[in-house]
Amino acid sequence: MNNGHYSLPMPINEPVLTYAPVTPERVRLKEVLTELKSTQIDIPMHIGGKEIKTGNKIAIRPPHEKKHILGYFHQGDAKHVKMAINAALTAKISWEAMPWESRAAIFLKAADLIAGRYRPYMNGTTMLGQSKNVYQAEIDAACELIDFLRYNVHFLGEIYKQQPISAPGMHNRLEYRPLEGFVLAITPFNFTAIGGNLPASAALCGNTVVWKCANTQVYSAQMFMKVMKEAGLPDGVINLIYVNGPVLGDICFSHPQFAGVHFTGSTGVFNQMWKTIGANMGSYKTYPRIVGETGGKDFIMVHPSADVDLVSTALLRGAFEYQGQKCSAASRAYIPSNLASAIRKKLVAGINSFKMGSVEDMGNFINAVIDENSFNKIKAYIDKAKRSSKAKIVAGGNCDKSLGYFIQPTVIETTDPKYTTMCEEIFGPVLTIYVYPERKFSETLKLVDETSPYALTGSIISSDRASIDEATLALKHAAGNFYINDKPTGAVVGQQPFGGGRASGTNDKAGFMLNLYRWLSVRTVKETFDAPKDYKYPFLQED
Repeated sequence: MNNGHYSLPMPINEPVLTYAPVTPERVRLKEVLTELKSTQIDIPMHIGGKEIKTGNKIAIRPPHEKKHILGYFHQGDAKHVKMAINAALTAKISWEAMPWESRAAIFLKAADLIAGRYRPYMNGTTMLGQSKNVYQAEIDAACELIDFLRYNVHFLGEIYKQQPISAPGMHNRLEYRPLEGFVLAITPFNFTAIGGNLPASAALCGNTVVWKCANTQVYSAQMFMKVMKEAGLPDGVINLIYVNGPVLGDICFSHPQFAGVHFTGSTGVFNQMWKTIGANMGSYKTYPRIVGETGGKDFIMVHPSADVDLVSTALLRGAFEYQGQKCSAASRAYIPSNLASAIRKKLVAGINSFKMGSVEDMGNFINAVIDENSFNKIKAYIDKAKRSSKAKIVAGGNCDKSLGYFIQPTVIETTDPKYTTMCEEIFGPVLTIYVYPERKFSETLKLVDETSPYALTGSIISSDRASIDEATLALKHAAGNFYINDKPTGAVVGQQPFGGGRASGTNDKAGFMLNLYRWLSVRTVKETFDAPKDYKYPFLQED
């Protein structure tokens, strides 16, 4: 029984370790990478606390070293989706009845485990399975995931404190219940932290979850499940399955106990999910919550007063860190004519200085894109630009998949502000720049706002305050996360709640209270201490 108000630790963002030569974290990480590569693991699904192996095994290979096999995962089918739903519904009764402070303790313990001895394993599986360099893995699989776990506990505690006033003679209160039914979490390959947070945030609120991660994220997802089990997560609260998307959707979106979906992925998939859920509304017990963070075509708008070094650094980092495989990555830039030559020169020099190769060589800034399908899609955009009269390759443009899926960071310059690569999400290391007349800043702001259907992230780089204010107002609906004099990537939990609108999603801000509200259903309870015993009001009395 909960008989107290509990003061939980005030979270602070997890410090980012440097992994500089001879540091303890670098030495230990190298040991773990060697350990992980020397063992082929057999990865089951996790349903109701049981490890499920189907025999239908799919190999996991590092995108940068495709001949090497890290292990195999067991792919499931329709019956495993049904098993996971049943396991979630079975676990729900005891999980939602568990005292809040006990649920919180599990996730706080998981955060401490990742911050400690599991840190090199979360980073190592992310580096090898998703081809992230050590810094990109550290800020994702360690720091951001830890921050999600700790800040979600803090924010949910703050939500629970929010209570209505009570007039004399009564007691009013709010009960923050979990949703009725199960929650479906669908997570992408590119962020291990997203993979952990989408099921964990809903579960923290008392929900039970069916979790389908991308096949290209299984290697790190299984490590997170290992952490959660050690932290004390009860069986069936989060059920991790590896199944095809259409099979998953057919079963989950037609189930009467489907209560909501927490999704990160493509806009097209999210739109189809929304359509399917809408068509099935008559079969659900309640209106499902639909929460999604989808695509982006993120911009950097450069004012004629901008610092050239600041702009080039923001573009080189914002466009090419993790091979541009971030929904927030800078993929279109608007450069004023007075700065174009200097910025172009620095972009070429920067890209030519990038080292590209395996994640195990920590001098490599660039690694591989996630798989062959992604490689082929990105290469097609680059090849089309090489043939186009409206575009030219300024830097990069080389592609090689002989050893791994390597695409050299590429800058396309176009004379057409509505050229394909200025409008469509590529999800790779491709940046397109458009040079605008330096006196046409205000007109170009309108172009930025109207070019793409997405509205996830964007930035203005300027040394002129009036132009910053003008851009902030003109682009108020163009990005859910807007940056001033910085790259449009790198949102930190608790500092820059993340999410966008338009075709970029429902803008429910992962890692913030707004997101947690979506996994709660509030009941208002009014208790009257001495209720009336006669229906007659005073106004009914005769004069």
